[in-house]
Amino acid sequence: MAYNAGTTAGEREVRLPRATAVKNRQAASKQITAEQILRESKALQADDFKAPVVKISDPEELAEYRLAKRKEMEDDVRRVGRWNPTVWVKYAQWEEQQKDFRRARSVWERALDTDHRNVSLWLKYVEMEMRHRFVNHARNVWDRAVSLLPRIDQLWYKYIHMEEMLGNVAGARQIFERWMKWEPDHHGWTAYIKVLGMELRYNEAGRARDIYERYVRCLPDVKSWVRYAKFEMKQGDVAAARRCYERAVEELGEDSQSEELYIRFAEFEEKVKEPERARAIFRYGLDTLPRSGVGELYKRFVAFEKQQGSREGIEEVIVSERRQQYDAEVRANPLSYDTWFDYIRLEEGAGDLGRIREVYERAIANVPPAPEKRYWQRYIYLWIMYALFEELVAEDVERTREVYRACLKLIPHAAFTFSKIWIMAAQFEVRQLRLDAARRILGMALGMAPKDKLFRSYIDMELALGAVDRCRTLYEKYVEWNPASAGAWARWAELERGLGEDERARGLYEMAVSQPALDGPELLWKAFIDYEIASGRRDAARALYERLLARTRHVKVWLSYARFEATPLALLAQRDEEGEEEGRAEAKEEALLLLEAWRAMEAASTCRPAEETEAAVAAVAAKMPRRVKRKRAIVLEDGTPAGGTEEYYDYIFPDEAAAAPNLKILEAAYKWKRARMEAGVDA
Repeated sequence: MAYNAGTTAGEREVRLPRATAVKNRQAASKQITAEQILRESKALQADDFKAPVVKISDPEELAEYRLAKRKEMEDDVRRVGRWNPTVWVKYAQWEEQQKDFRRARSVWERALDTDHRNVSLWLKYVEMEMRHRFVNHARNVWDRAVSLLPRIDQLWYKYIHMEEMLGNVAGARQIFERWMKWEPDHHGWTAYIKVLGMELRYNEAGRARDIYERYVRCLPDVKSWVRYAKFEMKQGDVAAARRCYERAVEELGEDSQSEELYIRFAEFEEKVKEPERARAIFRYGLDTLPRSGVGELYKRFVAFEKQQGSREGIEEVIVSERRQQYDAEVRANPLSYDTWFDYIRLEEGAGDLGRIREVYERAIANVPPAPEKRYWQRYIYLWIMYALFEELVAEDVERTREVYRACLKLIPHAAFTFSKIWIMAAQFEVRQLRLDAARRILGMALGMAPKDKLFRSYIDMELALGAVDRCRTLYEKYVEWNPASAGAWARWAELERGLGEDERARGLYEMAVSQPALDGPELLWKAFIDYEIASGRRDAARALYERLLARTRHVKVWLSYARFEATPLALLAQRDEEGEEEGRAEAKEEALLLLEAWRAMEAASTCRPAEETEAAVAAVAAKMPRRVKRKRAIVLEDGTPAGGTEEYYDYIFPDEAAAAPNLKILEAAYKWKRARMEAGVDA
């Protein structure tokens, strides 16, 4: 479109046709798929162009063809040769096909100038020279290649292989020496080891041995030493092979690959029919290497023992297998104290003191994370077992003492304590006849964290030693620290009773029952009452019952009081023991009241079957007395008879009826008189 000089910008603007809006959005009646479109396009596509076959019939046409081809190749390498080495390879191979080796070498050199780090270019260049037996040219290319790329093992290997194929052993050895000056990695040595057989083929085993020595010095690895040992085995020198393994063990030390070395060493000894040596190597490796890196070594040891071992050896292997299992579990969860207990029992069954101590030390090193007793309750038994092991099994007194001392130092006594540890430490010192040390331990325990169990154990120890005054002092501190301990008061009183100090015992009981709060008052009251009964002080016992009933109305107190009053009723009839008739009658009335209360209690019970309730009520009813009317002389308050008689009601208990058989006659007389009175006949 042409514009005049006076046209405006709006006129010069290119106006494109507006897109036509689709008015009908319904589906077309004929649908066209992508497959149909592709099929039509393929059908309309023209056939592939094939260049016509050119036949060259004279040198001029050949020269023209070569010129055109070289121009095409030059254009390609000029355009993409820097990043596409394939065009250089095609160019050089084409020149090789034309038998123009000078031009082919020129192309290869130009390609190497472009990218001399391309190993494929060097290899193809040398292959061309070798195909056409240009040996010196090939050597020159190899020399340049290994000089520029000395870390490419493939170049060295192929260079050595070429010299070996040519029979130039000395040249191959020189190339190898050049290569080894660069100290190649393990792959380089591995590649040359395969070629190393040529040294043996030419009867130069000594030189091969020197190469192996340099190999293990350059690469002190398990693989290099194993290959060296295998080389000696091929030479038939078992002692030299064993020396290789021994040197490897010394030089490699305890690194991450030593497990494989011990495995190879043991397999070697097993192969040369030395099972004892193999077993010693397995055990040495298991004892020397870290436990986390001997899994495969242990498996091989188990398999070896199953094949070569005795019953004891197999049992040892089983123990070792369980040891590995427990070791893995405690490493995964070091606070699993149950696993530690199983581990310790396993080692104690094996009987190795060193291993047992090691496991104990590892176990006690896992201190609970928080100073709370619920976390320490399982942990503390590790210390207890450790101390008992040192004392009873190892019989090491000083180590036992150190274990107790370390344990007591570790426990946070401000938060909680363990009486068992204090007591066991003191008992250990007693067994060592160091009473002062035992007293110091228990005294320290009472000063830092007093507990009832500590007081009781300390008192029992002093009592066994016959130190009564120390026992009294400890009881004083005990009740001063815990005046509500009914057991402490009762045991102190029992001590005084055993010593014959009745007044002291009675005073202690009085002090105890007068305490405002007791953890077990019923036990203390019972002990006090039993003491008075045993002393023959019935009145005092009865007074204690009354005092106790003033404090509590518990049914057990009533029953005990009733049994106290009811049991000795046959003895109450003896006036030389219980006094006057009035007291005897009053006692019977009290017993009757208690029996009635007992019967009412049994009848009201609802916590058992009805049959048992009826049986209990019947048993109490069998104990009920019979009431009879009697006469007695009237006595004044001053004890003088007033003259005359008075009637009163008496109670005859079943046990009294058996003790006085003549009462049956009196009872029959009363029945006869009652019958006469009811009949209206004057007696």
